[in-house]
Amino acid sequence: MPSFDITSKVDAQALDNAVNVTKKEISNRFDFKDTPVTVDLNRKDMKIQLETADDMKMRQLIEVLINRANKQGISPHAFDLSHKPYPSGKTVKQEIGVKNGIKQDDAKKLIKLIKDGGFKVQTQIMDDMIRVTGKKIDDLQAVIQLCRSSELELPLQFENMRS
Repeated sequence: MPSFDITSKVDAQALDNAVNVTKKEISNRFDFKDTPVTVDLNRKDMKIQLETADDMKMRQLIEVLINRANKQGISPHAFDLSHKPYPSGKTVKQEIGVKNGIKQDDAKKLIKLIKDGGFKVQTQIMDDMIRVTGKKIDDLQAVIQLCRSSELELPLQFENMRS
């Protein structure tokens, strides 16, 4: 039976490239001249540590990071901006998490969305991905279109399409 997997992964190399391009752009910008700016990527925990002089520069730094990541093919939904910037001495720090994998409650929402679509497919949660199986490839392609058009705050990829 035809099947495919719905995943939510961020390519570590593309993320590293986005962070490096952000560092380079910030070092060349006039409004960040003589301002302490730190952008560090923790590849193990998939977190980005940002540090700059004030809140306004922090917002600009986050905007540059998201734009550069988008140009590298990383969805803006991949960044967890729920942590607010906090003051630390003379600087402002923020930690941005990078979403990797589909959490259980997000997987349940996605499966409910697929089931409510009325497609003749079976869904199965497998760790941090969802496998969708159906008799017709057209049904699977319709599920992919539904997932892309939905307003879920997840960067979704569709892999391993097998017929």
